[in-house]
Amino acid sequence: MQPLLKMQGIHKSFAGVAALTSAELEIAPGEVHAVIGQNGAGKSTLIKILTGVYRKDSGEVAFDGRPLHVQSPREAQDNGISTIYQELSLVPLRSVTENVIMGYEPRTALGLIDWTSAHARTREILAGFGINIDVTQALGSYSTAIQQLTAIARAVSLNARLVIMDEPTSSLDDREVETLFGVVRGLKARGVSVIYISHFLDELFQICDRATIMRDGQTVAVREIADTTKLGLIADMLGRDPEEIAAAGMTELGGGQRETGEVLLEATNLHTDRMLRDVSVTVHKGEIVGLGGLLGSGRTEAARAIFAMDRLRGGTVSTHLHPEGFSNPAEAIRGGVGFLTEDRKAEGIVPDMSVRENLTLALLPRLVRRGTIDRVREEEIVKKFVDALGIKLASIEQPIRELSGGNQQKVLLARWLALEPDLLILDEPTRGVDVGAKFEIQSIIQEYVEKGVGVLLISSEFEELVEGADRIVVLQDGVSVTELQNPGITEQALIGAIAQSHERATA
Repeated sequence: MQPLLKMQGIHKSFAGVAALTSAELEIAPGEVHAVIGQNGAGKSTLIKILTGVYRKDSGEVAFDGRPLHVQSPREAQDNGISTIYQELSLVPLRSVTENVIMGYEPRTALGLIDWTSAHARTREILAGFGINIDVTQALGSYSTAIQQLTAIARAVSLNARLVIMDEPTSSLDDREVETLFGVVRGLKARGVSVIYISHFLDELFQICDRATIMRDGQTVAVREIADTTKLGLIADMLGRDPEEIAAAGMTELGGGQRETGEVLLEATNLHTDRMLRDVSVTVHKGEIVGLGGLLGSGRTEAARAIFAMDRLRGGTVSTHLHPEGFSNPAEAIRGGVGFLTEDRKAEGIVPDMSVRENLTLALLPRLVRRGTIDRVREEEIVKKFVDALGIKLASIEQPIRELSGGNQQKVLLARWLALEPDLLILDEPTRGVDVGAKFEIQSIIQEYVEKGVGVLLISSEFEELVEGADRIVVLQDGVSVTELQNPGITEQALIGAIAQSHERATA
Protein backbone atom coordinates (compact mmCIF):
# COMPACT_ATOMS: atom_id res chain seq x y z
CA MET A 1 0.00 0.00 0.00
CA GLN A 2 1.33 3.42 -0.94
CA PRO A 3 1.97 5.59 2.15
CA LEU A 4 -0.10 8.73 2.56
CA LEU A 5 2.95 10.63 3.82
CA LYS A 6 6.64 9.93 3.30
CA MET A 7 9.40 12.18 4.63
CA GLN A 8 12.95 11.07 3.82
CA GLY A 9 16.41 12.45 4.61
CA ILE A 10 15.10 15.61 6.25
CA HIS A 11 17.84 17.98 7.39
CA LYS A 12 17.32 21.26 9.26
CA SER A 13 19.78 23.52 11.09
CA PHE A 14 19.35 26.69 13.10
CA ALA A 15 22.32 29.03 13.39
CA GLY A 16 24.60 26.21 12.32
CA VAL A 17 23.24 23.77 14.93
CA ALA A 18 21.60 20.65 13.48
CA ALA A 19 18.00 20.16 14.65
CA LEU A 20 17.28 17.30 12.22
CA THR A 21 19.69 14.90 10.54
CA SER A 22 18.29 12.45 7.98
CA ALA A 23 14.97 12.31 9.83
CA GLU A 24 12.24 10.10 8.38
CA LEU A 25 8.51 9.66 8.86
CA GLU A 26 6.05 7.44 7.00
CA ILE A 27 2.29 7.39 7.61
CA ALA A 28 -0.13 4.89 6.09
CA PRO A 29 -3.70 5.79 5.04
CA GLY A 30 -6.13 5.49 7.96
CA GLU A 31 -3.32 4.99 10.48
CA VAL A 32 -2.94 6.48 13.97
CA HIS A 33 0.80 6.99 14.24
CA ALA A 34 2.68 8.22 17.32
CA VAL A 35 5.76 10.44 17.05
CA ILE A 36 7.67 10.34 20.33
CA GLY A 37 11.02 11.33 21.76
CA GLN A 38 12.55 13.47 24.45
CA ASN A 39 12.11 17.22 24.39
CA GLY A 40 14.60 18.47 21.83
CA ALA A 41 14.57 15.19 19.89
CA GLY A 42 13.28 16.97 16.78
CA LYS A 43 9.56 16.08 16.83
CA SER A 44 8.30 19.65 16.66
CA THR A 45 10.81 20.67 14.01
CA LEU A 46 9.82 17.75 11.78
CA ILE A 47 6.12 18.56 12.13
CA LYS A 48 6.72 22.26 11.48
CA ILE A 49 8.50 21.38 8.25
CA LEU A 50 5.56 19.20 7.24
CA THR A 51 3.08 22.00 7.96
CA GLY A 52 5.03 24.81 6.32
CA VAL A 53 6.16 26.67 9.44
CA TYR A 54 9.83 25.87 8.67
CA ARG A 55 11.58 25.14 5.39
CA LYS A 56 13.77 22.05 5.27
CA ASP A 57 17.43 22.40 4.30
CA SER A 58 17.28 19.16 2.31
CA GLY A 59 15.28 15.97 1.97
CA GLU A 60 12.05 14.88 0.30
CA VAL A 61 8.41 15.09 1.37
CA ALA A 62 5.71 13.23 -0.56
CA PHE A 63 1.98 13.32 0.18
CA ASP A 64 -0.37 10.89 -1.53
CA GLY A 65 2.41 9.93 -3.93
CA ARG A 66 3.19 13.48 -5.06
CA PRO A 67 6.01 15.83 -3.97
CA LEU A 68 4.80 18.24 -1.32
CA HIS A 69 6.18 21.79 -1.07
CA VAL A 70 4.20 23.98 1.34
CA GLN A 71 5.29 27.44 2.44
CA SER A 72 2.72 28.05 5.18
CA PRO A 73 0.22 26.27 7.46
CA ARG A 74 -2.55 27.58 5.19
CA GLU A 75 -0.98 25.78 2.21
CA ALA A 76 -0.71 22.62 4.32
CA GLN A 77 -4.42 22.87 5.17
CA ASP A 78 -5.27 23.38 1.50
CA ASN A 79 -3.36 20.15 0.78
CA GLY A 80 -5.31 18.17 3.39
CA ILE A 81 -2.99 18.47 6.42
CA SER A 82 -4.46 20.03 9.59
CA THR A 83 -2.74 20.55 12.94
CA ILE A 84 -4.37 20.77 16.37
CA TYR A 85 -1.83 22.33 18.70
CA GLN A 86 -1.52 21.77 22.45
CA GLU A 87 -2.35 25.45 23.01
CA LEU A 88 -5.52 25.71 20.96
CA SER A 89 -5.49 28.46 18.34
CA LEU A 90 -9.18 29.24 18.74
CA VAL A 91 -11.15 32.41 19.55
CA PRO A 92 -13.12 31.84 22.78
CA LEU A 93 -15.37 34.90 22.34
CA ARG A 94 -16.50 33.76 18.91
CA SER A 95 -19.18 31.11 18.36
CA VAL A 96 -18.45 27.44 17.87
CA THR A 97 -19.46 27.75 14.21
CA GLU A 98 -17.21 30.77 13.64
CA ASN A 99 -14.25 28.85 15.02
CA VAL A 100 -14.95 25.90 12.74
CA ILE A 101 -15.39 27.87 9.49
CA MET A 102 -12.93 30.73 10.11
CA GLY A 103 -11.08 31.51 6.90
CA TYR A 104 -13.25 29.08 4.90
CA GLU A 105 -16.69 30.64 5.31
CA PRO A 106 -19.44 29.38 2.96
CA ARG A 107 -20.89 32.24 0.90
CA THR A 108 -24.27 33.07 -0.61
CA ALA A 109 -24.72 34.23 -4.16
CA LEU A 110 -24.38 37.80 -2.88
CA GLY A 111 -21.02 37.04 -1.25
CA LEU A 112 -22.35 37.09 2.30
CA ILE A 113 -21.59 34.38 4.84
CA ASP A 114 -24.18 31.61 4.58
CA TRP A 115 -24.83 31.18 8.31
CA THR A 116 -27.61 28.64 7.83
CA SER A 117 -25.26 26.37 5.91
CA ALA A 118 -22.37 27.05 8.30
CA HIS A 119 -24.37 26.20 11.44
CA ALA A 120 -25.82 23.09 9.81
CA ARG A 121 -22.39 21.86 8.73
CA THR A 122 -20.91 22.46 12.19
CA ARG A 123 -23.80 20.61 13.89
CA GLU A 124 -23.39 17.71 11.47
CA ILE A 125 -19.67 17.35 12.15
CA LEU A 126 -20.03 17.58 15.94
CA ALA A 127 -22.96 15.15 15.89
CA GLY A 128 -20.60 12.70 14.25
CA PHE A 129 -18.49 12.99 17.41
CA GLY A 130 -21.55 12.43 19.60
CA ILE A 131 -21.61 16.11 20.57
CA ASN A 132 -24.90 18.04 20.45
CA ILE A 133 -24.47 21.65 21.56
CA ASP A 134 -25.68 25.12 20.61
CA VAL A 135 -23.10 26.03 17.94
CA THR A 136 -24.17 29.69 18.01
CA GLN A 137 -22.87 30.12 21.57
CA ALA A 138 -19.38 31.45 22.37
CA LEU A 139 -16.79 28.67 22.32
CA GLY A 140 -15.32 29.89 25.62
CA SER A 141 -18.55 29.03 27.43
CA TYR A 142 -17.85 25.33 26.85
CA SER A 143 -15.39 22.92 28.47
CA THR A 144 -11.82 22.33 27.32
CA ALA A 145 -12.93 19.01 25.84
CA ILE A 146 -15.57 20.69 23.68
CA GLN A 147 -12.99 23.24 22.56
CA GLN A 148 -10.59 20.44 21.68
CA LEU A 149 -13.29 18.69 19.66
CA THR A 150 -14.12 21.98 17.96
CA ALA A 151 -10.52 22.18 16.78
CA ILE A 152 -10.87 18.65 15.39
CA ALA A 153 -14.19 19.61 13.79
CA ARG A 154 -12.40 22.44 12.03
CA ALA A 155 -9.86 19.98 10.65
CA VAL A 156 -12.64 17.68 9.44
CA SER A 157 -14.50 20.61 7.85
CA LEU A 158 -11.41 21.26 5.74
CA ASN A 159 -11.56 17.67 4.47
CA ALA A 160 -8.23 16.88 6.09
CA ARG A 161 -6.66 13.57 5.14
CA LEU A 162 -3.98 13.88 7.82
CA VAL A 163 -4.68 15.36 11.26
CA ILE A 164 -1.77 16.17 13.56
CA MET A 165 -2.63 16.18 17.29
CA ASP A 166 -0.06 17.75 19.62
CA GLU A 167 -0.61 16.66 23.25
CA PRO A 168 -4.40 16.51 22.74
CA THR A 169 -5.22 15.13 26.21
CA SER A 170 -3.01 17.40 28.34
CA SER A 171 -6.01 19.39 29.67
CA LEU A 172 -8.68 16.67 29.64
CA ASP A 173 -10.07 14.47 32.41
CA ASP A 174 -10.47 10.69 32.01
CA ARG A 175 -14.00 10.88 30.64
CA GLU A 176 -13.06 13.55 28.14
CA VAL A 177 -10.01 11.53 27.06
CA GLU A 178 -12.27 8.59 26.23
CA THR A 179 -14.47 10.91 24.16
CA LEU A 180 -11.41 12.12 22.27
CA PHE A 181 -10.24 8.55 21.68
CA GLY A 182 -13.65 7.75 20.23
CA VAL A 183 -13.26 10.64 17.80
CA VAL A 184 -9.78 9.46 16.79
CA ARG A 185 -11.12 5.96 16.13
CA GLY A 186 -13.91 7.51 14.08
CA LEU A 187 -11.39 9.43 11.96
CA LYS A 188 -9.42 6.25 11.39
CA ALA A 189 -12.56 4.37 10.33
CA ARG A 190 -13.19 7.07 7.72
CA GLY A 191 -9.68 6.64 6.33
CA VAL A 192 -8.22 9.81 7.89
CA SER A 193 -4.67 9.40 9.21
CA VAL A 194 -3.61 10.84 12.56
CA ILE A 195 -0.17 11.81 13.81
CA TYR A 196 -0.43 11.58 17.59
CA ILE A 197 2.18 13.39 19.71
CA SER A 198 1.99 12.71 23.44
CA HIS A 199 4.20 12.43 26.52
CA PHE A 200 1.70 9.94 27.99
CA LEU A 201 2.98 6.61 26.74
CA ASP A 202 0.03 4.67 28.15
CA GLU A 203 -2.22 6.45 25.65
CA LEU A 204 -0.22 5.16 22.71
CA PHE A 205 -1.12 1.57 23.55
CA GLN A 206 -4.81 2.48 23.55
CA ILE A 207 -5.03 4.45 20.34
CA CYS A 208 -1.95 4.11 18.08
CA ASP A 209 -0.94 1.54 15.44
CA ARG A 210 2.75 2.38 15.14
CA ALA A 211 5.29 4.75 16.68
CA THR A 212 8.23 6.62 15.21
CA ILE A 213 10.89 7.28 17.85
CA MET A 214 13.25 10.24 17.50
CA ARG A 215 16.44 11.05 19.34
CA ASP A 216 18.92 13.89 18.77
CA GLY A 217 17.25 14.96 15.54
CA GLN A 218 17.19 11.52 13.99
CA THR A 219 14.61 8.79 13.52
CA VAL A 220 16.04 5.90 15.53
CA ALA A 221 13.22 3.35 15.35
CA VAL A 222 9.74 2.60 14.07
CA ARG A 223 7.75 0.16 16.21
CA GLU A 224 4.47 -1.67 15.86
CA ILE A 225 2.66 -0.78 19.07
CA ALA A 226 1.24 -4.30 19.40
CA ASP A 227 4.78 -5.73 19.35
CA THR A 228 6.50 -3.40 21.82
CA THR A 229 6.30 -2.35 25.46
CA LYS A 230 6.44 0.92 27.37
CA LEU A 231 9.90 -0.03 28.58
CA GLY A 232 11.01 -0.70 25.00
CA LEU A 233 9.83 2.71 23.83
CA ILE A 234 11.59 4.45 26.70
CA ALA A 235 14.80 2.56 25.94
CA ASP A 236 14.58 3.71 22.31
CA MET A 237 13.99 7.31 23.36
CA LEU A 238 16.90 7.37 25.79
CA GLY A 239 19.28 5.21 23.78
CA ARG A 240 19.79 3.03 26.84
CA ASP A 241 19.50 -0.64 27.57
CA PRO A 242 16.01 -1.72 28.71
CA GLU A 243 17.45 -3.76 31.57
CA GLU A 244 19.33 -0.72 32.88
CA ILE A 245 16.14 1.32 32.90
CA ALA A 246 14.15 -1.52 34.49
CA ALA A 247 16.76 -1.79 37.23
CA ALA A 248 16.31 1.92 37.94
CA GLY A 249 12.60 1.29 38.47
CA MET A 250 11.52 3.95 35.95
CA THR A 251 12.16 6.60 38.56
CA GLU A 252 15.51 7.28 40.14
CA LEU A 253 14.16 8.69 43.38
CA GLY A 254 13.86 5.37 45.23
CA GLY A 255 11.80 6.46 48.23
CA GLY A 256 12.27 4.80 51.60
CA GLN A 257 15.88 3.68 51.10
CA ARG A 258 17.79 6.53 52.75
CA GLU A 259 19.27 7.48 56.08
CA THR A 260 18.00 10.94 57.03
CA GLY A 261 19.65 13.59 59.19
CA GLU A 262 18.70 16.72 61.09
CA VAL A 263 15.41 18.52 60.63
CA LEU A 264 15.74 21.13 57.86
CA LEU A 265 12.13 22.31 57.87
CA GLU A 266 9.34 22.20 60.41
CA ALA A 267 6.09 23.83 59.34
CA THR A 268 3.31 23.66 61.91
CA ASN A 269 -0.42 24.47 61.68
CA LEU A 270 -0.03 26.74 58.64
CA HIS A 271 -2.99 29.01 57.93
CA THR A 272 -3.21 31.58 55.13
CA ASP A 273 -5.80 33.52 53.17
CA ARG A 274 -5.06 31.23 50.20
CA MET A 275 -6.83 28.01 51.20
CA LEU A 276 -4.54 26.74 53.98
CA ARG A 277 -6.31 26.03 57.26
CA ASP A 278 -4.06 23.64 59.20
CA VAL A 279 -1.05 22.14 57.40
CA SER A 280 1.97 20.63 59.14
CA VAL A 281 5.02 19.04 57.50
CA THR A 282 8.66 18.35 58.37
CA VAL A 283 11.62 17.61 56.09
CA HIS A 284 14.92 16.10 57.22
CA LYS A 285 18.35 16.30 55.65
CA GLY A 286 18.66 13.76 52.82
CA GLU A 287 14.91 13.10 52.71
CA ILE A 288 12.16 13.52 50.13
CA VAL A 289 8.75 14.35 51.58
CA GLY A 290 5.80 14.34 49.20
CA LEU A 291 2.66 16.43 49.42
CA GLY A 292 -0.26 14.35 48.14
CA GLY A 293 -3.82 15.35 47.40
CA LEU A 294 -6.17 16.34 44.65
CA LEU A 295 -6.23 19.64 42.80
CA GLY A 296 -7.30 22.31 45.28
CA SER A 297 -6.09 20.41 48.34
CA GLY A 298 -3.57 23.12 49.24
CA ARG A 299 -0.28 21.56 48.06
CA THR A 300 1.02 24.58 46.13
CA GLU A 301 -0.33 26.98 48.74
CA ALA A 302 1.65 25.15 51.44
CA ALA A 303 4.83 25.50 49.37
CA ARG A 304 4.18 29.21 48.80
CA ALA A 305 3.63 29.78 52.51
CA ILE A 306 6.87 28.01 53.47
CA PHE A 307 8.79 30.10 50.91
CA ALA A 308 7.12 33.29 52.24
CA MET A 309 5.35 34.04 48.98
CA ASP A 310 2.04 34.08 50.87
CA ARG A 311 1.58 35.70 54.26
CA LEU A 312 0.86 33.43 57.22
CA ARG A 313 -2.27 34.13 59.24
CA GLY A 314 -1.39 31.40 61.69
CA GLY A 315 1.15 28.68 62.34
CA THR A 316 4.94 28.71 62.17
CA VAL A 317 7.73 27.92 59.73
CA SER A 318 11.11 27.01 61.16
CA THR A 319 14.30 25.94 59.38
CA HIS A 320 17.65 24.90 60.79
CA LEU A 321 19.15 28.26 59.79
CA HIS A 322 16.09 30.43 60.41
CA PRO A 323 14.11 29.22 63.46
CA GLU A 324 11.67 32.12 63.02
CA GLY A 325 10.95 31.43 59.35
CA PHE A 326 11.08 34.04 56.58
CA SER A 327 9.45 37.37 55.90
CA ASN A 328 9.90 37.23 52.11
CA PRO A 329 11.27 34.95 49.35
CA ALA A 330 14.62 36.78 49.19
CA GLU A 331 15.17 35.93 52.86
CA ALA A 332 14.18 32.32 52.17
CA ILE A 333 16.75 32.12 49.38
CA ARG A 334 19.46 33.53 51.64
CA GLY A 335 18.35 30.95 54.20
CA GLY A 336 19.19 28.04 51.89
CA VAL A 337 15.77 27.35 50.36
CA GLY A 338 15.04 26.99 46.64
CA PHE A 339 11.57 26.90 45.11
CA LEU A 340 10.91 25.46 41.64
CA THR A 341 7.42 26.76 40.90
CA GLU A 342 4.59 24.89 39.21
CA ASP A 343 4.09 27.33 36.32
CA ARG A 344 7.30 27.29 34.31
CA LYS A 345 6.15 29.93 31.83
CA ALA A 346 4.45 32.42 34.15
CA GLU A 347 6.66 32.18 37.26
CA GLY A 348 9.84 30.47 36.08
CA ILE A 349 11.56 31.48 32.88
CA VAL A 350 12.12 35.01 31.59
CA PRO A 351 11.51 34.16 27.90
CA ASP A 352 13.58 36.86 26.21
CA MET A 353 16.56 36.52 28.51
CA SER A 354 19.39 34.11 27.72
CA VAL A 355 19.97 30.72 29.29
CA ARG A 356 22.90 32.27 31.16
CA GLU A 357 20.78 35.08 32.58
CA ASN A 358 17.93 32.74 33.55
CA LEU A 359 20.20 30.23 35.24
CA THR A 360 22.04 32.76 37.39
CA LEU A 361 19.07 35.00 38.20
CA ALA A 362 18.83 33.97 41.86
CA LEU A 363 22.63 33.81 42.18
CA LEU A 364 23.37 37.37 41.02
CA PRO A 365 23.87 38.88 44.51
CA ARG A 366 26.72 36.43 45.07
CA LEU A 367 28.31 37.22 41.70
CA VAL A 368 28.53 40.98 42.16
CA ARG A 369 32.01 42.33 42.84
CA ARG A 370 32.34 46.07 43.48
CA GLY A 371 29.05 46.77 41.77
CA THR A 372 29.64 44.65 38.66
CA ILE A 373 28.85 41.05 37.83
CA ASP A 374 31.80 38.67 37.67
CA ARG A 375 31.13 37.39 34.13
CA VAL A 376 33.97 34.88 34.18
CA ARG A 377 32.66 33.23 37.34
CA GLU A 378 29.09 33.41 36.01
CA GLU A 379 29.98 31.62 32.78
CA GLU A 380 31.93 28.97 34.69
CA ILE A 381 28.88 28.21 36.81
CA VAL A 382 26.50 28.15 33.84
CA LYS A 383 28.73 25.83 31.79
CA LYS A 384 29.17 23.57 34.82
CA PHE A 385 25.41 23.04 35.19
CA VAL A 386 24.76 22.84 31.45
CA ASP A 387 27.20 19.93 31.33
CA ALA A 388 26.09 18.35 34.61
CA LEU A 389 22.38 18.42 33.74
CA GLY A 390 22.81 17.63 30.04
CA ILE A 391 21.03 20.81 28.90
CA LYS A 392 20.80 20.88 25.11
CA LEU A 393 21.36 24.32 23.62
CA ALA A 394 23.22 26.13 20.86
CA SER A 395 24.85 28.61 23.23
CA ILE A 396 24.47 29.83 26.79
CA GLU A 397 23.49 33.18 25.23
CA GLN A 398 20.56 31.54 23.40
CA PRO A 399 17.15 32.90 24.53
CA ILE A 400 15.60 30.35 26.87
CA ARG A 401 12.28 30.50 24.97
CA GLU A 402 14.01 28.67 22.10
CA LEU A 403 14.76 25.62 24.28
CA SER A 404 12.44 22.65 24.58
CA GLY A 405 10.23 22.38 27.66
CA GLY A 406 12.41 19.73 29.27
CA ASN A 407 15.56 21.78 28.80
CA GLN A 408 13.86 24.90 30.15
CA GLN A 409 12.92 22.89 33.23
CA LYS A 410 16.53 21.79 33.68
CA VAL A 411 17.70 25.42 33.50
CA LEU A 412 15.22 26.35 36.24
CA LEU A 413 16.35 23.42 38.37
CA ALA A 414 19.97 24.48 37.81
CA ARG A 415 19.03 28.01 38.94
CA TRP A 416 18.31 26.65 42.41
CA LEU A 417 21.03 24.01 42.52
CA ALA A 418 23.60 26.73 41.77
CA LEU A 419 22.68 28.27 45.14
CA GLU A 420 23.72 25.05 46.89
CA PRO A 421 20.46 24.95 48.89
CA ASP A 422 19.79 22.88 51.96
CA LEU A 423 16.09 22.55 51.13
CA LEU A 424 14.48 22.31 47.68
CA ILE A 425 10.75 22.81 47.21
CA LEU A 426 9.81 21.21 43.88
CA ASP A 427 6.28 21.88 42.63
CA GLU A 428 5.50 19.55 39.69
CA PRO A 429 9.18 19.29 38.63
CA THR A 430 8.44 16.91 35.74
CA ARG A 431 5.14 18.33 34.49
CA GLY A 432 5.04 18.86 30.73
CA VAL A 433 8.32 17.10 30.01
CA ASP A 434 8.75 13.82 28.19
CA VAL A 435 9.63 10.57 29.89
CA GLY A 436 13.30 10.88 28.99
CA ALA A 437 13.69 14.34 30.50
CA LYS A 438 11.64 13.16 33.48
CA PHE A 439 14.06 10.29 34.06
CA GLU A 440 17.03 12.67 33.88
CA ILE A 441 15.48 15.28 36.21
CA GLN A 442 14.65 12.59 38.77
CA SER A 443 18.25 11.33 38.56
CA ILE A 444 19.54 14.85 39.27
CA ILE A 445 17.22 15.21 42.27
CA GLN A 446 18.38 11.86 43.62
CA GLU A 447 22.02 12.88 43.30
CA TYR A 448 21.50 15.97 45.42
CA VAL A 449 19.37 14.15 48.00
CA GLU A 450 22.24 11.71 48.47
CA LYS A 451 24.44 14.73 49.20
CA GLY A 452 22.08 15.68 52.04
CA VAL A 453 19.67 18.10 50.41
CA GLY A 454 16.10 17.86 51.71
CA VAL A 455 13.27 17.92 49.17
CA LEU A 456 9.60 18.82 49.52
CA LEU A 457 8.03 17.25 46.42
CA ILE A 458 4.64 18.14 44.96
CA SER A 459 3.34 16.00 42.11
CA SER A 460 -0.04 15.22 40.59
CA GLU A 461 1.38 11.87 39.47
CA PHE A 462 0.75 9.39 42.25
CA GLU A 463 3.38 7.05 40.83
CA GLU A 464 6.05 9.75 41.18
CA LEU A 465 5.11 10.34 44.81
CA VAL A 466 4.86 6.68 45.75
CA GLU A 467 8.16 5.69 44.18
CA GLY A 468 9.97 8.89 45.06
CA ALA A 469 9.03 10.02 48.54
CA ASP A 470 10.21 8.69 51.89
CA ARG A 471 7.01 10.04 53.42
CA ILE A 472 3.81 11.47 51.94
CA VAL A 473 1.72 14.04 53.79
CA VAL A 474 -1.85 13.92 52.44
CA LEU A 475 -3.74 17.22 52.22
CA GLN A 476 -7.47 17.81 51.93
CA ASP A 477 -9.10 21.25 51.73
CA GLY A 478 -6.04 22.97 53.18
CA VAL A 479 -5.58 20.52 56.05
CA SER A 480 -2.92 17.81 56.48
CA VAL A 481 -5.06 14.78 57.25
CA THR A 482 -2.68 11.83 57.33
CA GLU A 483 0.88 10.72 56.64
CA LEU A 484 2.08 7.64 54.76
CA GLN A 485 5.51 6.10 55.27
CA ASN A 486 7.75 4.42 52.70
CA PRO A 487 8.84 1.76 51.95
CA GLY A 488 5.60 -0.05 51.31
CA ILE A 489 3.33 2.73 50.08
CA THR A 490 1.31 1.83 46.99
CA GLU A 491 -0.75 3.97 44.65
CA GLN A 492 -3.81 2.18 46.01
CA ALA A 493 -2.86 3.16 49.56
CA LEU A 494 -2.38 6.79 48.55
CA ILE A 495 -5.65 6.89 46.62
CA GLY A 496 -7.37 5.23 49.57
CA ALA A 497 -6.00 7.82 51.99
CA ILE A 498 -7.21 10.65 49.76
CA ALA A 499 -10.62 9.02 49.34
CA GLN A 500 -11.01 8.49 53.09
CA SER A 501 -10.12 12.10 53.77
CA HIS A 502 -12.85 13.19 51.33
CA GLU A 503 -15.37 10.86 52.99
CA ARG A 504 -14.55 12.32 56.40
CA ALA A 505 -14.85 15.83 55.04
CA THR A 506 -18.32 15.18 53.61
CA ALA A 507 -19.62 13.04 56.46
